[in-house]
Amino acid sequence: MNIQSSTKLRNDYGAISRMAHESGEPIYITRNGEGDVVLMSNEAFEERERLLNERAAVLEAEARRLAGEPSFTTDEIRAMLKSGRMNDVA
Repeated sequence: MNIQSSTKLRNDYGAISRMAHESGEPIYITRNGEGDVVLMSNEAFEERERLLNERAAVLEAEARRLAGEPSFTTDEIRAMLKSGRMNDVA
């Protein structure tokens, strides 16, 4: 875990920015010794968002499956695509 002070952020933004890009990890910024904000590179943030969205989609699909909605194997979906029966899924 990388923890830096708000003073360091203010006085040496370039070093903190490099650190965020090189590590790909969040940097916790403190103010008066207490946690204040978390800083991360755009790339790390976008990857984190992508993973969270994927996990949310999997959880949603699993909830639908558990609720009894029909599910299909990959082979069944391929067969439906070939036959033009994809409306069967909706």
